[in-house]
Amino acid sequence: MTRALVIGGGVAGPVAAMALQKAGIDATVHEARPAATDDVGAWLGVQANGLDALRSIDADRAVLDVGFPTPVIEFRSGTGKVLGEIHATGPPPAGTVGLSMRRAELYRALHEEALRRGVDVRYGARLVDAHDTEDGVTAVFADGASDSADLLIGADGVRSVIRSLVDPGAPPPRFVPVLNTGGYSAHVPAGAEVGRLTMVFGRRAFFGYLRAPSGGTWWFANPPATREPAPDEVAGTSDAEWRARLHELYRDDRSPAVDLVEATRDPLRGWATYDVPTVRRWHRGRMVLIGDAVHATSPASGQGSSLALEDAVVLARCLRDLPVPEAFAVFEGLRRERVERVVAQGFGVSSAKSPPPIGRLARDLLMPVVLRRAAARGRDQQAWVRAHHVDWDAPVAGEGAA
Repeated sequence: MTRALVIGGGVAGPVAAMALQKAGIDATVHEARPAATDDVGAWLGVQANGLDALRSIDADRAVLDVGFPTPVIEFRSGTGKVLGEIHATGPPPAGTVGLSMRRAELYRALHEEALRRGVDVRYGARLVDAHDTEDGVTAVFADGASDSADLLIGADGVRSVIRSLVDPGAPPPRFVPVLNTGGYSAHVPAGAEVGRLTMVFGRRAFFGYLRAPSGGTWWFANPPATREPAPDEVAGTSDAEWRARLHELYRDDRSPAVDLVEATRDPLRGWATYDVPTVRRWHRGRMVLIGDAVHATSPASGQGSSLALEDAVVLARCLRDLPVPEAFAVFEGLRRERVERVVAQGFGVSSAKSPPPIGRLARDLLMPVVLRRAAARGRDQQAWVRAHHVDWDAPVAGEGAA
Protein backbone atom coordinates (compact mmCIF):
# COMPACT_ATOMS: atom_id res chain seq x y z
CA MET A 1 0.00 0.00 0.00
CA THR A 2 1.18 3.53 -0.77
CA ARG A 3 2.12 5.45 2.38
CA ALA A 4 2.15 9.21 2.97
CA LEU A 5 3.60 11.49 5.64
CA VAL A 6 1.44 14.50 6.50
CA ILE A 7 3.37 17.27 8.23
CA GLY A 8 1.06 19.46 10.32
CA GLY A 9 -2.00 18.66 12.40
CA GLY A 10 -4.06 21.83 12.06
CA VAL A 11 -7.08 21.78 9.75
CA ALA A 12 -5.66 20.36 6.52
CA GLY A 13 -3.48 17.63 8.07
CA PRO A 14 -5.98 15.26 9.69
CA VAL A 15 -8.49 15.77 6.85
CA ALA A 16 -5.82 14.95 4.27
CA ALA A 17 -5.05 11.75 6.18
CA MET A 18 -8.73 10.75 6.28
CA ALA A 19 -9.19 11.53 2.59
CA LEU A 20 -6.06 9.56 1.69
CA GLN A 21 -7.35 6.64 3.74
CA LYS A 22 -10.59 6.74 1.73
CA ALA A 23 -8.46 6.72 -1.43
CA GLY A 24 -6.61 3.59 -0.27
CA ILE A 25 -3.44 5.37 0.89
CA ASP A 26 -2.09 4.97 4.43
CA ALA A 27 -1.08 8.24 6.10
CA THR A 28 0.71 9.27 9.29
CA VAL A 29 0.22 12.80 10.66
CA HIS A 30 3.20 14.44 12.39
CA GLU A 31 2.18 17.41 14.57
CA ALA A 32 4.75 19.67 16.24
CA ARG A 33 2.60 20.51 19.27
CA PRO A 34 2.52 18.02 22.16
CA ALA A 35 -1.29 18.28 22.30
CA ALA A 36 -4.16 20.60 21.46
CA THR A 37 -3.76 24.12 22.87
CA ASP A 38 -6.43 26.49 24.10
CA ASP A 39 -7.72 29.27 21.89
CA VAL A 40 -8.41 32.30 24.04
CA GLY A 41 -9.72 34.94 21.66
CA ALA A 42 -9.70 32.66 18.60
CA TRP A 43 -12.79 31.58 16.71
CA LEU A 44 -13.43 31.05 13.05
CA GLY A 45 -15.93 30.03 10.40
CA VAL A 46 -16.15 26.95 8.21
CA GLN A 47 -18.12 27.93 5.14
CA ALA A 48 -20.44 25.90 2.94
CA ASN A 49 -17.64 24.88 0.57
CA GLY A 50 -15.53 23.59 3.45
CA LEU A 51 -18.43 21.56 4.80
CA ASP A 52 -19.02 20.21 1.31
CA ALA A 53 -15.42 18.98 1.17
CA LEU A 54 -15.84 17.25 4.53
CA ARG A 55 -19.13 15.72 3.41
CA SER A 56 -17.39 14.12 0.43
CA ILE A 57 -15.39 11.93 2.84
CA ASP A 58 -18.25 11.54 5.36
CA ALA A 59 -16.50 13.70 7.96
CA ASP A 60 -18.87 16.67 8.16
CA ARG A 61 -20.79 15.39 11.19
CA ALA A 62 -17.77 15.85 13.45
CA VAL A 63 -17.70 19.58 12.63
CA LEU A 64 -21.47 20.08 12.63
CA ASP A 65 -21.45 18.94 16.26
CA VAL A 66 -19.06 21.70 17.44
CA GLY A 67 -20.25 24.69 15.41
CA PHE A 68 -23.46 26.66 15.04
CA PRO A 69 -25.06 27.99 11.85
CA THR A 70 -24.20 31.58 10.92
CA PRO A 71 -26.28 32.40 7.84
CA VAL A 72 -26.33 36.21 8.01
CA ILE A 73 -23.53 38.79 7.89
CA GLU A 74 -24.67 42.32 8.75
CA PHE A 75 -22.62 45.45 8.08
CA ARG A 76 -22.82 48.64 10.14
CA SER A 77 -20.96 51.93 10.15
CA GLY A 78 -19.32 53.46 13.20
CA THR A 79 -22.33 55.78 13.48
CA GLY A 80 -24.60 52.77 14.04
CA LYS A 81 -26.14 52.87 10.56
CA VAL A 82 -27.05 49.49 9.07
CA LEU A 83 -25.34 49.34 5.68
CA GLY A 84 -26.88 46.04 4.61
CA GLU A 85 -26.48 42.30 4.94
CA ILE A 86 -25.69 39.18 2.98
CA HIS A 87 -26.90 35.62 3.43
CA ALA A 88 -23.85 33.39 3.47
CA THR A 89 -25.33 30.14 2.28
CA GLY A 90 -24.13 27.70 -0.34
CA PRO A 91 -26.37 26.93 -3.32
CA PRO A 92 -27.10 23.34 -4.41
CA PRO A 93 -25.66 20.79 -4.36
CA ALA A 94 -24.19 21.91 -1.05
CA GLY A 95 -27.16 23.98 0.17
CA THR A 96 -25.33 24.43 3.44
CA VAL A 97 -25.05 27.27 5.93
CA GLY A 98 -21.60 28.17 7.22
CA LEU A 99 -20.72 27.42 10.84
CA SER A 100 -18.91 29.40 13.55
CA MET A 101 -16.80 27.59 16.14
CA ARG A 102 -13.83 27.88 18.46
CA ARG A 103 -10.61 27.03 16.69
CA ALA A 104 -9.53 24.54 19.36
CA GLU A 105 -12.85 22.70 19.09
CA LEU A 106 -12.45 22.40 15.31
CA TYR A 107 -8.95 20.98 15.75
CA ARG A 108 -10.14 18.60 18.45
CA ALA A 109 -13.10 17.38 16.39
CA LEU A 110 -10.96 16.69 13.32
CA HIS A 111 -8.28 14.90 15.34
CA GLU A 112 -10.81 12.77 17.20
CA GLU A 113 -12.47 11.77 13.93
CA ALA A 114 -9.10 10.90 12.36
CA LEU A 115 -8.12 8.83 15.39
CA ARG A 116 -11.51 7.10 15.36
CA ARG A 117 -10.80 6.03 11.79
CA GLY A 118 -7.43 4.58 12.76
CA VAL A 119 -5.19 7.38 11.45
CA ASP A 120 -1.79 7.41 13.15
CA VAL A 121 -1.18 10.88 14.67
CA ARG A 122 2.20 11.52 16.29
CA TYR A 123 2.43 14.59 18.55
CA GLY A 124 5.58 16.47 19.53
CA ALA A 125 7.10 15.73 16.13
CA ARG A 126 8.62 19.03 14.91
CA LEU A 127 10.02 18.65 11.40
CA VAL A 128 13.45 20.13 10.69
CA ASP A 129 14.29 18.60 7.30
CA ALA A 130 13.00 16.34 4.54
CA HIS A 131 14.58 14.93 1.42
CA ASP A 132 13.75 12.63 -1.46
CA THR A 133 15.28 9.17 -1.47
CA GLU A 134 15.68 6.66 -4.27
CA ASP A 135 12.16 5.32 -3.83
CA GLY A 136 10.38 7.82 -1.56
CA VAL A 137 10.95 10.62 0.93
CA THR A 138 12.35 10.85 4.46
CA ALA A 139 11.35 13.38 7.11
CA VAL A 140 13.72 14.28 9.98
CA PHE A 141 12.43 15.64 13.29
CA ALA A 142 13.89 17.82 16.02
CA ASP A 143 14.25 14.92 18.46
CA GLY A 144 16.45 13.02 15.99
CA ALA A 145 13.73 10.61 14.85
CA SER A 146 12.93 10.12 11.17
CA ASP A 147 10.16 8.59 9.11
CA SER A 148 10.05 7.48 5.49
CA ALA A 149 7.20 6.99 3.04
CA ASP A 150 6.27 7.17 -0.62
CA LEU A 151 5.29 10.85 -0.49
CA LEU A 152 5.11 13.82 1.88
CA ILE A 153 2.38 16.45 2.24
CA GLY A 154 3.30 19.80 3.76
CA ALA A 155 0.32 21.05 5.77
CA ASP A 156 2.51 22.93 8.23
CA GLY A 157 0.98 26.39 8.04
CA VAL A 158 1.97 29.90 7.07
CA ARG A 159 5.54 29.46 8.40
CA SER A 160 5.93 26.17 6.54
CA VAL A 161 9.27 24.39 6.70
CA ILE A 162 8.23 22.23 3.77
CA ARG A 163 7.61 25.34 1.62
CA SER A 164 11.23 26.37 2.10
CA LEU A 165 12.31 22.94 0.88
CA VAL A 166 9.93 22.76 -2.08
CA ASP A 167 10.62 26.34 -3.19
CA PRO A 168 13.80 27.70 -1.57
CA GLY A 169 13.29 31.02 -3.37
CA ALA A 170 9.77 31.58 -2.08
CA PRO A 171 9.29 35.05 -0.53
CA PRO A 172 8.38 35.24 3.15
CA PRO A 173 4.70 35.52 4.12
CA ARG A 174 3.24 38.98 3.45
CA PHE A 175 2.16 41.18 6.34
CA VAL A 176 -1.53 42.13 6.20
CA PRO A 177 -1.92 45.72 7.56
CA VAL A 178 -4.16 44.95 10.53
CA LEU A 179 -3.59 43.38 13.93
CA ASN A 180 -5.95 40.94 15.60
CA THR A 181 -7.37 40.35 19.02
CA GLY A 182 -10.65 38.95 20.25
CA GLY A 183 -12.45 37.06 22.93
CA TYR A 184 -15.59 35.72 24.50
CA SER A 185 -17.65 38.33 26.34
CA ALA A 186 -20.39 37.91 28.94
CA HIS A 187 -22.16 40.95 27.50
CA VAL A 188 -24.96 40.49 24.95
CA PRO A 189 -25.67 43.64 22.89
CA ALA A 190 -29.28 44.72 22.48
CA GLY A 191 -30.73 43.22 19.32
CA ALA A 192 -27.92 40.72 18.80
CA GLU A 193 -29.18 37.46 17.29
CA VAL A 194 -27.64 34.01 17.29
CA GLY A 195 -26.44 33.30 13.77
CA ARG A 196 -26.09 36.97 12.76
CA LEU A 197 -22.46 38.08 12.48
CA THR A 198 -22.27 41.87 12.75
CA MET A 199 -19.35 43.68 11.14
CA VAL A 200 -18.75 47.29 12.21
CA PHE A 201 -16.70 49.72 10.13
CA GLY A 202 -15.61 51.86 13.06
CA ARG A 203 -14.15 55.33 12.76
CA ARG A 204 -10.68 54.11 13.70
CA ALA A 205 -10.81 50.32 13.43
CA PHE A 206 -12.91 47.38 12.28
CA PHE A 207 -14.86 45.27 14.79
CA GLY A 208 -17.05 42.17 14.60
CA TYR A 209 -19.30 40.31 17.02
CA LEU A 210 -21.56 37.28 17.11
CA ARG A 211 -24.01 36.17 19.76
CA ALA A 212 -23.39 32.54 20.75
CA PRO A 213 -26.18 30.02 21.48
CA SER A 214 -24.40 28.97 24.67
CA GLY A 215 -24.59 32.52 26.03
CA GLY A 216 -22.46 35.63 25.73
CA THR A 217 -20.93 37.11 22.61
CA TRP A 218 -17.86 36.26 20.53
CA TRP A 219 -15.95 39.24 19.14
CA PHE A 220 -12.82 40.28 17.29
CA ALA A 221 -11.04 43.58 16.65
CA ASN A 222 -8.70 44.67 13.85
CA PRO A 223 -6.56 47.65 14.91
CA PRO A 224 -4.88 49.07 11.78
CA ALA A 225 -1.11 48.68 11.50
CA THR A 226 0.82 50.86 9.06
CA ARG A 227 4.03 48.88 9.60
CA GLU A 228 4.90 45.28 10.31
CA PRO A 229 5.57 44.85 14.04
CA ALA A 230 8.65 43.13 15.40
CA PRO A 231 8.12 39.41 16.15
CA ASP A 232 7.77 39.94 19.90
CA GLU A 233 6.01 43.31 19.80
CA VAL A 234 2.42 42.10 19.52
CA ALA A 235 2.93 39.04 21.70
CA GLY A 236 4.46 41.27 24.36
CA THR A 237 1.47 43.61 24.56
CA SER A 238 -0.21 43.12 27.93
CA ASP A 239 -3.89 42.62 28.63
CA ALA A 240 -4.12 46.09 30.17
CA GLU A 241 -2.46 47.65 27.13
CA TRP A 242 -4.86 45.89 24.76
CA ARG A 243 -7.89 47.03 26.74
CA ALA A 244 -6.68 50.64 26.83
CA ARG A 245 -5.94 50.59 23.12
CA LEU A 246 -9.32 49.14 22.20
CA HIS A 247 -11.14 51.65 24.39
CA GLU A 248 -9.35 54.48 22.57
CA LEU A 249 -10.12 52.98 19.14
CA TYR A 250 -13.84 52.36 19.71
CA ARG A 251 -14.94 54.90 22.35
CA ASP A 252 -16.48 57.25 19.75
CA ASP A 253 -18.34 54.55 17.80
CA ARG A 254 -22.01 53.79 18.23
CA SER A 255 -21.36 50.09 18.69
CA PRO A 256 -21.11 47.65 21.61
CA ALA A 257 -17.36 47.24 21.14
CA VAL A 258 -16.28 48.89 24.41
CA ASP A 259 -18.93 47.06 26.46
CA LEU A 260 -17.96 43.73 24.92
CA VAL A 261 -14.28 44.24 25.68
CA GLU A 262 -14.97 45.31 29.26
CA ALA A 263 -17.11 42.21 29.87
CA THR A 264 -14.43 39.84 28.57
CA ARG A 265 -12.93 37.95 31.52
CA ASP A 266 -10.00 36.18 29.89
CA PRO A 267 -6.76 38.10 29.32
CA LEU A 268 -6.54 39.62 25.85
CA ARG A 269 -3.73 38.67 23.53
CA GLY A 270 -3.04 39.74 19.98
CA TRP A 271 -1.36 38.53 16.85
CA ALA A 272 -0.24 39.88 13.50
CA THR A 273 -1.76 38.58 10.28
CA TYR A 274 0.18 37.21 7.32
CA ASP A 275 -0.88 35.71 4.02
CA VAL A 276 0.88 33.84 1.21
CA PRO A 277 -0.28 35.37 -2.09
CA THR A 278 1.61 33.09 -4.46
CA VAL A 279 4.21 30.33 -4.34
CA ARG A 280 6.13 29.57 -7.52
CA ARG A 281 6.50 25.84 -6.83
CA TRP A 282 3.75 23.83 -5.11
CA HIS A 283 5.61 20.52 -5.34
CA ARG A 284 9.07 19.10 -5.82
CA GLY A 285 9.96 15.44 -6.20
CA ARG A 286 7.72 13.57 -3.78
CA MET A 287 6.75 16.57 -1.65
CA VAL A 288 3.67 18.78 -2.12
CA LEU A 289 2.13 21.72 -0.24
CA ILE A 290 -1.49 22.26 0.83
CA GLY A 291 -3.51 24.70 2.93
CA ASP A 292 -1.84 27.69 4.59
CA ALA A 293 1.57 26.34 3.63
CA VAL A 294 0.90 27.35 0.02
CA HIS A 295 -1.93 29.92 0.12
CA ALA A 296 -2.54 31.36 3.60
CA THR A 297 -5.25 34.01 3.42
CA SER A 298 -6.31 36.93 5.59
CA PRO A 299 -9.13 36.11 8.04
CA ALA A 300 -11.12 38.79 6.18
CA SER A 301 -11.76 36.26 3.42
CA GLY A 302 -13.48 33.91 5.88
CA GLN A 303 -12.05 31.05 3.81
CA GLY A 304 -8.75 29.93 5.36
CA SER A 305 -10.02 26.71 6.91
CA SER A 306 -12.45 25.95 4.09
CA LEU A 307 -9.82 26.23 1.35
CA ALA A 308 -7.56 23.94 3.39
CA LEU A 309 -10.35 21.36 3.62
CA GLU A 310 -10.90 21.55 -0.13
CA ASP A 311 -7.16 21.06 -0.75
CA ALA A 312 -7.01 17.96 1.42
CA VAL A 313 -9.81 16.20 -0.42
CA VAL A 314 -8.83 17.28 -3.94
CA LEU A 315 -5.24 16.13 -3.42
CA ALA A 316 -6.44 12.73 -2.20
CA ARG A 317 -8.58 12.34 -5.33
CA CYS A 318 -5.59 13.18 -7.52
CA LEU A 319 -3.39 10.65 -5.71
CA ARG A 320 -6.14 8.05 -5.96
CA ASP A 321 -6.27 8.30 -9.75
CA LEU A 322 -2.80 9.44 -10.85
CA PRO A 323 0.83 8.60 -10.08
CA VAL A 324 3.30 10.97 -8.42
CA PRO A 325 4.42 13.50 -9.67
CA GLU A 326 1.57 13.82 -12.18
CA ALA A 327 -0.97 13.86 -9.35
CA PHE A 328 0.81 16.84 -7.78
CA ALA A 329 0.85 18.79 -11.04
CA VAL A 330 -2.85 18.17 -11.69
CA PHE A 331 -3.68 19.12 -8.10
CA GLU A 332 -1.89 22.45 -8.56
CA GLY A 333 -3.69 23.02 -11.85
CA LEU A 334 -7.06 22.42 -10.21
CA ARG A 335 -6.39 24.70 -7.24
CA ARG A 336 -3.97 27.56 -7.97
CA GLU A 337 -6.24 30.07 -9.72
CA ARG A 338 -9.09 29.66 -7.22
CA VAL A 339 -7.05 29.98 -4.05
CA GLU A 340 -4.88 32.87 -5.25
CA ARG A 341 -8.00 34.81 -6.19
CA VAL A 342 -9.41 34.33 -2.67
CA VAL A 343 -6.10 35.37 -1.08
CA ALA A 344 -6.03 38.55 -3.18
CA GLN A 345 -9.60 39.44 -2.22
CA GLY A 346 -8.89 38.83 1.47
CA PHE A 347 -5.87 41.14 1.39
CA GLY A 348 -7.91 43.83 -0.35
CA VAL A 349 -10.70 43.66 2.23
CA SER A 350 -8.23 43.82 5.14
CA SER A 351 -6.44 46.79 3.61
CA ALA A 352 -9.73 48.69 3.22
CA LYS A 353 -11.06 48.18 6.74
CA SER A 354 -9.94 51.58 8.04
CA PRO A 355 -10.05 54.12 5.18
CA PRO A 356 -9.61 57.90 5.63
CA PRO A 357 -12.73 60.04 6.31
CA ILE A 358 -13.53 60.63 2.63
CA GLY A 359 -13.30 56.88 2.00
CA ARG A 360 -15.62 56.14 4.93
CA LEU A 361 -18.19 58.58 3.57
CA ALA A 362 -18.11 57.03 0.11
CA ARG A 363 -18.36 53.51 1.54
CA ASP A 364 -21.32 54.36 3.78
CA LEU A 365 -23.16 55.91 0.83
CA LEU A 366 -22.41 53.24 -1.76
CA MET A 367 -22.40 50.01 0.23
CA PRO A 368 -26.17 49.99 1.00
CA VAL A 369 -26.93 50.54 -2.70
CA VAL A 370 -24.59 47.78 -3.82
CA LEU A 371 -25.93 45.26 -1.29
CA ARG A 372 -29.57 46.07 -2.08
CA ARG A 373 -29.01 45.65 -5.80
CA ALA A 374 -27.16 42.40 -5.28
CA ALA A 375 -29.99 41.06 -3.12
CA ALA A 376 -32.63 42.13 -5.63
CA ARG A 377 -30.79 40.31 -8.43
CA GLY A 378 -30.11 37.27 -6.29
CA ARG A 379 -26.38 37.85 -6.63
CA ASP A 380 -23.65 37.56 -4.08
CA GLN A 381 -20.09 38.48 -4.98
CA GLN A 382 -18.75 35.64 -2.85
CA ALA A 383 -21.23 32.98 -3.99
CA TRP A 384 -18.64 31.58 -6.42
CA VAL A 385 -16.42 30.75 -3.45
CA ARG A 386 -19.06 29.04 -1.32
CA ALA A 387 -20.64 27.19 -4.28
CA HIS A 388 -17.52 25.10 -4.88
CA HIS A 389 -18.33 21.38 -4.87
CA VAL A 390 -15.96 18.44 -4.57
CA ASP A 391 -17.26 15.34 -6.36
CA TRP A 392 -15.37 12.49 -4.73
CA ASP A 393 -16.56 9.87 -7.19
CA ALA A 394 -15.60 11.79 -10.34
CA PRO A 395 -12.35 10.46 -11.86
CA VAL A 396 -9.43 12.88 -12.08
CA ALA A 397 -8.06 13.31 -15.58
CA GLY A 398 -4.31 13.40 -16.18
CA GLU A 399 -2.42 16.35 -17.60
CA GLY A 400 -2.76 15.11 -21.18
CA ALA A 401 -6.50 14.60 -20.90
CA ALA A 402 -6.97 17.97 -19.17
